[in-house]
Amino acid sequence: MKIVADEKIPFLKGALEPYADVVYLPGKKISPGIVRNADALITRTRTICDKKLLEGSSVKFIASATIGHDHIDDKYCKKQGIGWTNAPGCNSSSVQQYIAAILVHVFRKHKLSAADLTLGVIGVGNVGSKVVNLGNILGMRVLLNDPPRERRERSGIFTELYDLIHQADIVTLHVPLTFSDPDKTYHMVNNQFLHCLKHDCILINTSRGSVVDEPVLKYALKQGRLKGATLDVWENEPEIDRELLQMADIGTPHIAGYSQEGKANGTSMSVKALGYYFKLPLENWYPDSLPAPVQPEIYLDGNVDTPETIWYKLIHHTYPIERDDLALRKDPQDFENLRENYPVRREFHAYNVVPDNVPSSLIEKIEQLGFQIKNQ
Repeated sequence: MKIVADEKIPFLKGALEPYADVVYLPGKKISPGIVRNADALITRTRTICDKKLLEGSSVKFIASATIGHDHIDDKYCKKQGIGWTNAPGCNSSSVQQYIAAILVHVFRKHKLSAADLTLGVIGVGNVGSKVVNLGNILGMRVLLNDPPRERRERSGIFTELYDLIHQADIVTLHVPLTFSDPDKTYHMVNNQFLHCLKHDCILINTSRGSVVDEPVLKYALKQGRLKGATLDVWENEPEIDRELLQMADIGTPHIAGYSQEGKANGTSMSVKALGYYFKLPLENWYPDSLPAPVQPEIYLDGNVDTPETIWYKLIHHTYPIERDDLALRKDPQDFENLRENYPVRREFHAYNVVPDNVPSSLIEKIEQLGFQIKNQ
């Protein structure tokens, strides 16, 4: 059995070697000649799995260690009898951490209070649901928009899109990239969308670059219609729009989901799916260990710190997002390398919080966000 795998999929080496000959290559170098006699592929979004790559090959199964799957030609795979899977929800907590880092950055930069703000979450799946939970924990008013879920559930918890963007102070996008109605998201953020946003709104996109019409967003930023924009995903990656990067409040190289846990979960889901397909004993496979945080304990003093300061201290300690923004601004051409060699980032649950004179109600919320509480 032969498996071709993207060499940058973390924790993968050694997992499949007992059962197969595994060839590791950069995602962009996985070619028709390489996959011709392969039984399976383990990929990321940089490998386009379509007729051009797969025609004439012996590939029976593709596992993508990513949430996104628009790099897989579903129609062609169905026609050829090629099974495939992605990793939905694998990095949802990582993206939640990213949004938390953005929010506390925004609160501090603009001197805003969470209790006075409305957060609009567009797309309430695995990731969006955790962002909703984050907003609630921080004390924000939260509005939800998800037409497919609303049609299925017929629930009153959802808000119509244009009602949401009229009201929200911060709008965050967590939708898949789709190209056809009724739920087309390609260039969802267009001139009409931006014109209808509440004045001085802040836009966050961690979904797919093409959900935003970038020239239109640039024009809106130049006109001062938005307070700011945070972009982790871009059209035409890795050749991103440098002018838009300079205009963004925060710009990062498609790494919102790149915590160690997010990467490990995606790899684990791919290995398990491949094992299930080929009847290999891998149903419980998970990486042996993850790198520990550099400073795993966070000390809080309720006599000195306000609740706002505590939230900033906690979240910024786990993820100083300005670091990633600075690295991309310093060298936008290094976009791909910044992704491929992303430093260790652990999620909230990897940290122990040691509180002193912190109200029990706040400690409870800190636990709800995933932190471990360690009493002195």
